[in-house]
Amino acid sequence: MNIRCFQRNLSSALPPLVPIQLPSPRETHFWYILPDEVKSVALLNRYSELLSPCERENVNRMSGDQLKKRALLARALVRTTIARYQTNCEINPRSLKFKKNIYGKPEVEWHKDDNFSPPPLHFNISHTSSMIACGVTINAPIGIDVEEKQRKLKNDIIAFAQRYFSPYEVKLLTSISDPEVRRQEFIKLWTLKEAYVKALGKGFSAMPFKTFTIQFRTSTLRRFHLPGNSVSEASEVIVESSNDPGNLTNNCLFSLLEVAGSHYAAICVENDEIVRGEANTPMKLTVWKTIPFVEDVCVSGTDAVVPLRGIIEQ
Repeated sequence: MNIRCFQRNLSSALPPLVPIQLPSPRETHFWYILPDEVKSVALLNRYSELLSPCERENVNRMSGDQLKKRALLARALVRTTIARYQTNCEINPRSLKFKKNIYGKPEVEWHKDDNFSPPPLHFNISHTSSMIACGVTINAPIGIDVEEKQRKLKNDIIAFAQRYFSPYEVKLLTSISDPEVRRQEFIKLWTLKEAYVKALGKGFSAMPFKTFTIQFRTSTLRRFHLPGNSVSEASEVIVESSNDPGNLTNNCLFSLLEVAGSHYAAICVENDEIVRGEANTPMKLTVWKTIPFVEDVCVSGTDAVVPLRGIIEQ
């Protein structure tokens, strides 16, 4: 089924989604849903109707009701989020089609015709057992990752870091004497590294975490704007390739957040503006908590979204 425009009076089975303007060139939209707050079986059935037959089959193959629910909510969040960004027509979330790049990163497969101009959207999704999130930008690839702050690791953190992180990162984690602070910093680093490889469109298998180093620089603060707040400052995040030590790159914009008091979220967006000399322009970030078709709450500038500076610094 192709992307198509449709009239609201023809879609009585679903209430209309609240339309959202496309993000600005320096803006990221971040949507999240808390699965435990979605309790209506009727609503879950409605979400299931949005999925393609293949997506529905994949959900039903999951073992356990909670895994099925989270998989369903993830697909429904992607479809309803993208459908909000309307250009010259409304987009039916049911009729969205997706493809994957060679590394498996999903993308929208727009159907182009004279009556529809597809928006230049990029999106990425991440989920834990207690949060599902979707990030959206225009004209710039994005990667996001969310992790529970209380995530427990079965293995010793340093042993785990030695397996997946660069020697520089392992050294910094080892220097932290407080076990709880060390665990929290490990999770923050993991989210940043995950967001980075996803923004590049590769993922962990194509770009192992050991092949690059994440560093924080508080001497150079990166600014970003949360609506409802003044411009916030966070440590600049730079990336060093293991294949080219000493070559530091800041051609990506990072945001590290605490969301809903329970999760860390990392956002990475490719930053072409740096090449054009606009690196100091604040990145705008707008965050919504949502239950699609039920409620959308902009939580930017509230206690639900707290920008973080890195404790591990260069």
